[in-house]
Amino acid sequence: MKKMNITKKMVEVGALAIVRAQTLEHACEIAEGCIKGGIPVMEMSYTLNNAGRIIEGLSEKYGEELCVGAGTVLDSETARHAILHGAKFIIAPNYNEDVAKTCNRYQIPYAPGCTSLTEAVDALSLGAAFIKAFPISDFYGSKLGKVFKTPIPDMPILASGGITLDNLHVWLESKVDVCGFGGLLTQGSSEDIAENARKIREIIDDFRKRTAK
Repeated sequence: MKKMNITKKMVEVGALAIVRAQTLEHACEIAEGCIKGGIPVMEMSYTLNNAGRIIEGLSEKYGEELCVGAGTVLDSETARHAILHGAKFIIAPNYNEDVAKTCNRYQIPYAPGCTSLTEAVDALSLGAAFIKAFPISDFYGSKLGKVFKTPIPDMPILASGGITLDNLHVWLESKVDVCGFGGLLTQGSSEDIAENARKIREIIDDFRKRTAK
């Protein structure tokens, strides 16, 4: 149930903040804005050595109010470290079979970056909750969602890189399930972040209402 519930929450929100905060204090400022704006999902990048401690601090402070996971997780050792520090999901720019197995063992959603349909299918076969359309989404843009979903309509896609308020609707029309944002949800004051989060939330909600069957 744990993996299913976290995955469901991420899909329902439809967006997440990609965070590289150096301190827990800064990460909390970002979290406050995201929560206020209706996007209580954050990815803490493991490009920072203290990412685990920040994830742990955020989890202790916000509990179920915030869904915080780990990003840039390249190997199973890092995945286990993140999970033991409270990460609720694992995201990576690459696909790693051992990471997939570790996440399944702990019932944590895994979103590996896949650069081919074959790799994406292999990841799904080992239990990946999402296929991350990155880094190739930086080159192919929003049409990548349709490229993957045309042969495999049920493939869950998480995309980041180049998504803005102006083009978010295009990514949604390409059937991307979750969209990642850097600057819009990490820069400025908590109120700036909350305002951007509200705008993102409104675009996603409006799109889903218009396209609901």
